[in-house]
Amino acid sequence: MRSLLAELPITPASAEGEIAGVTDGVASWWLSDCHGILYNLALIIPTVLFIAYLGSQARKSFARLTYGRSHIMIAYYVLLWVVTILNLVWCLLQTWQCTSGKDFSWNMLSLITNSGLLFLEISLIAFMIQGNNASGVETLTRTFVVSGVIVCADLLLKVIYVFGFGLPLFIDSSHSRVKWGLWTVHKLLLTSVYGFILFMHHSKWRERLPARPAFYNYICAMLLLNVVSLFGCVLLGNGAGFGLWLYNLATVCYHSLYLPLLYVTFLADFFQEEDLRLENVYYSEMKDAGFFDADWD
Repeated sequence: MRSLLAELPITPASAEGEIAGVTDGVASWWLSDCHGILYNLALIIPTVLFIAYLGSQARKSFARLTYGRSHIMIAYYVLLWVVTILNLVWCLLQTWQCTSGKDFSWNMLSLITNSGLLFLEISLIAFMIQGNNASGVETLTRTFVVSGVIVCADLLLKVIYVFGFGLPLFIDSSHSRVKWGLWTVHKLLLTSVYGFILFMHHSKWRERLPARPAFYNYICAMLLLNVVSLFGCVLLGNGAGFGLWLYNLATVCYHSLYLPLLYVTFLADFFQEEDLRLENVYYSEMKDAGFFDADWD
């Protein structure tokens, strides 16, 4: 009887059960592998919510950009979409770090995603330093060229380190002192730049910076984030395990919150101003058409 039962074909119900079990196992491995489920969810959920928000505002944003005709804002809005999608893919594929045979794919994805984020960072810093003079196609071209040169140099160095010397720059579980030394230098440079801008804000060169509290808050947030990441890299370079927790915390905050922070700092005010302009235009058109003549009677 047992042999006959063993030879019987699997019923659809049992097949569905096996498929469901495999699916649950894959989903559990995808979320919990490498850093754990909390780490992955902390990366994925904010990024998905931000993309959903951008999508819900896409039609209005396109209309405002078309009406405003600001080359800088159009370029930044397009870049924001591209980098946000890349960042979502990077967040979803964290398991590639722990999957054999995926080293090359993970390194390439990390290089492209981090370069896109760094380009947004550097170009926004360049706009801040130029202050109120940052407008027009010439300024956009100059800023993007300078930012592109810096990012390409950074990308080239990382390619040499990863593929030339075999340093696992994007594998968090690696304990290479050379790797953490390089990340320390990288974070130190960014910390110095944000610290210098913060110093400018409290010095006689304050007028060179945009007179908006949002920019000041952005600089403070990025300075704090880079200080935490720098401290984590220094600890890891000296063999302290607590540094990995700090570094992962900074990584989660950067990849999940930086793009919304950039949107609030640089793009949100522009879209709100366009709302006010459109309301003024509609009001003027209605006034010219005589809709408010009855108010004077």
